[in-house]
Amino acid sequence: MADQDLNPAELRERLWKEIDQARIVMLGLVGGEPHHMQPMAAFGDKEGDAIWFFTKKDTDLVHQTGASHTAMVCIMAKDMEFQACVHGSLTEDTDRAKLEQYWSPFVSAWYPDGKDDPSLTMMRLDPQDARVWVSTRGPISYPLEIAKANATHKLPDVGGKQNVKM
Repeated sequence: MADQDLNPAELRERLWKEIDQARIVMLGLVGGEPHHMQPMAAFGDKEGDAIWFFTKKDTDLVHQTGASHTAMVCIMAKDMEFQACVHGSLTEDTDRAKLEQYWSPFVSAWYPDGKDDPSLTMMRLDPQDARVWVSTRGPISYPLEIAKANATHKLPDVGGKQNVKM
């Protein structure tokens, strides 16, 4: 599959689907001092064009973000046929409606004082763009492509990549 065969609109739709299915992503800040990415539960808000995260107010992520900061989110599909890196602006946001919408037993396990935990806050990523990689080769075809590439000294055809405007 060539990169030009990938439809950006379809990839954008798939990206929102993969965010919902992956649930755990790697989130990190860009620029300034080096920052390690960290696993976070992601809640995709396709209609609001945002990705939401629960966190505690005293985390490095909140302190280093300030009013707004550029961030990257990495998503890897469970079937390994879709990967994406989303770039956008990360801000602390205390939207109570979003807290109620995304609250679950999974989230509450991290906040024993519940929704009114004084250390609880939310972060909102407003995506600007993404780079998406799609593999069209399953577990049988992929090794065959690798073997063919080694035999012919040509790059394997395992999929394509595309930039997507969010």
